Amino acid sequence: MQHRIIVLGAGYTGAIAAGRLARRLHREDVAITLVNAEPDFVERVRMHQLAAGQDLRPRPFSEMFAGTGVALKLARVTGVDVDRKTVAVTDANGTVANGTVANGTEGREEELSYDTLVYALGSAWNDQGVPGTAEHAHEIASRPGALRLRERLARLDAGQPVVVVGGGLTGLEAATEIAETRPDLDVALAARGGLGDWLSPKGGGHLRKVFDKLGITAHEHTAVTAVEPDHVLTADGTSIPSAVTVWTTGFAVHPIARATTLEVTDTGQIVVDGTMRSVSHPDVYAIGDAAMAMGPGDKPLRMSCATGTPMAWQAADAIAARLTGGKLPNMPLRYFNQCISLGRKEGLIQYVTADDRAVRAALTGRLAAVYKELICKGAAWGVANPLPLPTRRRRIVREPALAGSAANAPA
Repeated sequence: MQHRIIVLGAGYTGAIAAGRLARRLHREDVAITLVNAEPDFVERVRMHQLAAGQDLRPRPFSEMFAGTGVALKLARVTGVDVDRKTVAVTDANGTVANGTVANGTEGREEELSYDTLVYALGSAWNDQGVPGTAEHAHEIASRPGALRLRERLARLDAGQPVVVVGGGLTGLEAATEIAETRPDLDVALAARGGLGDWLSPKGGGHLRKVFDKLGITAHEHTAVTAVEPDHVLTADGTSIPSAVTVWTTGFAVHPIARATTLEVTDTGQIVVDGTMRSVSHPDVYAIGDAAMAMGPGDKPLRMSCATGTPMAWQAADAIAARLTGGKLPNMPLRYFNQCISLGRKEGLIQYVTADDRAVRAALTGRLAAVYKELICKGAAWGVANPLPLPTRRRRIVREPALAGSAANAPA
């Protein structure tokens, strides 16, 4: 009987994990199912480009996973029972296996059983509970959200104000992309802290230079307390005009994990060990934004593609090792840089310590923009090529207790 591996979510982490498992394990021994609501891979790190009016290259999973043995289940996850080891889904468009679609299943409720679960449902935007945000603000954490913003921006007349709320990486990229694409708009950014205050002096100086060149107004040390249809309100009572408000103040994880018996944090992230295995349920692995993993200095890893990709590698290799009796991976999860696009012509690569603190060195300008573009292309390429070097697919060891036994737990 095949060992059933279900991967929930086909973002960067889930798709990489599924493909890597398919290349690590013998096809006769495993059935790998990747559950996702959309048939195409979404380059989430490019959603600000999509929102600004740029077209992105289609990346259908039917092509990416053709011939790999990974079956794509087009469905929405509605629940997980980690005690019964089942996943409840509602089919979206059918099942895709090696490029073949089984039609006639749309809308059908189904229960899937697994032996090993990889939870990679990721995150969505976080309105932080600020009044009016859900009703009046736009998000770019998803493709539908980015497309809605794209349509709204296209209808704006010259001179109308756009306010981006949030001074993190997503906010900086959104503000600069919109300002560069639509120089006729009045673009502003509202940040709780100083503009790029976590960057090195060189990085921060370049960021301000780009903001000045693009005509972006920075409202620093400004907390937005309410969003209205034509303005935002701040903590000090100031009203900032806004025909379109873009909300980028962080992410919230998918709520399904919190409804299970998995051990989760206050934010709903699944607590995992160094191999990305749940500390409460050894047959469940969590990766990407859905997981709470610790990095250098015993600091929680931040939600990002830079975090999720090595987590996916670690989880896939750990699952394969436990199933085949191999050696567990021990790859350190650390950071090297923060890559920020500032429109298509400018960029900022802030080099950081292993635990994500800025150092003096930074790459700026056109060269940084090219570097960031290569990183984005490399991330998408890595989804379709999760294990680029040739490898031998290993056979599963048939002792039934091996995959979850305490003897195989990391030290």
